[in-house]
Amino acid sequence: MPVPLLSCFTMITTLTGKNQITIPASFAARYRMQRGTRIEWIAGALPDEFHCRVVPDPATLARELYGAGRKYLLPGTQDPIVEFITERAQDDAMREASL
Repeated sequence: MPVPLLSCFTMITTLTGKNQITIPASFAARYRMQRGTRIEWIAGALPDEFHCRVVPDPATLARELYGAGRKYLLPGTQDPIVEFITERAQDDAMREASL
């Protein structure tokens, strides 16, 4: 999510011999970073410029997407997942009965 320019702040970090940097604690707290957080590095327009963004973990993405399609269901329509599971159970029952 873009941060408004008025609330931007910068910090300077140093690259180690192993090409590692330490994320300042204030940045880590502000962007809810913890051990294992992935960061995407994006080349900038200038040769000495780049941008980075925190990549959401799969669990966060799943939580954000959960139920996102419900607004497209027609009124009175059964939940498509429940419908699918019911249909699958009926198919399984028919298959077992034919054996």
